[in-house]
Amino acid sequence: MKLITAVVQPSALEPVKTALAEVGVAGMTILDAKGHGTQTGKVEVYRSQRIKVDFLPKIYIETVVNDEVLEAALEAIQEAARTGAIGDGKIWVTDVLRVIRVRTGETGPTAIS
Repeated sequence: MKLITAVVQPSALEPVKTALAEVGVAGMTILDAKGHGTQTGKVEVYRSQRIKVDFLPKIYIETVVNDEVLEAALEAIQEAARTGAIGDGKIWVTDVLRVIRVRTGETGPTAIS
């Protein structure tokens, strides 16, 4: 099992959610986040004042998947979130040693399906 973590543009949330559902990934955790990578923020004008916005709004997505679904899920996130512009986001994968469904006590792959 793997934990997929993706940080994407807010506008990518619905396309990513739909794309993951199409490859069989049903559960995920979504958080609002702020951050920056290569683009290091942007300058906006507010009431004729230039203001540097260091941290841009992002969406933080986590989902645990079985190894068989990993590549399809990664491809789905990439395709759904990609605009080709700086700030599209990052995805990383982490090994998951154990999963337990609290309600039933199920463990392993059955706990995430």
